[in-house]
Amino acid sequence: MILRGAEASELAAVLELWQRAAENDSRPPDTPAAIESLLARDPDALILAIDNGEIVGTVIAGWDGWRCHLYRLAVAPHRRRAGIGGRLIAAAEDRFRRLGATRADAMVLDANDDAHGAWAAHGYQRQDNWSRWVKPLR
Repeated sequence: MILRGAEASELAAVLELWQRAAENDSRPPDTPAAIESLLARDPDALILAIDNGEIVGTVIAGWDGWRCHLYRLAVAPHRRRAGIGGRLIAAAEDRFRRLGATRADAMVLDANDDAHGAWAAHGYQRQDNWSRWVKPLR
């Protein structure tokens, strides 16, 4: 298995994986245009796990020059519990360190119990004294 940045030709496969493997409640729909915009701004932000030509996992390691944010950690259902999520998290953290970051946060839905265990296993903790405020722009 290799970990690397996504290529434009893979965006449809990424969207398909997210439909099967990611938590999709309480969020705007993902679109090819949104991922294209992400890659245009930060070509290394979308990290893929690829095994035998198949995309088996993703994470978005967003860096805005000030903060680090992790989104869309997703592992193909038939490949879970094999360490892929942990490898993606480690790759994202390595990227952040190279950029000079000192802390990362992960966006995890409160009701996504499966994700809570994965993040906790890699040293992330819920921060109860903060709340995320959102406003849809579309």
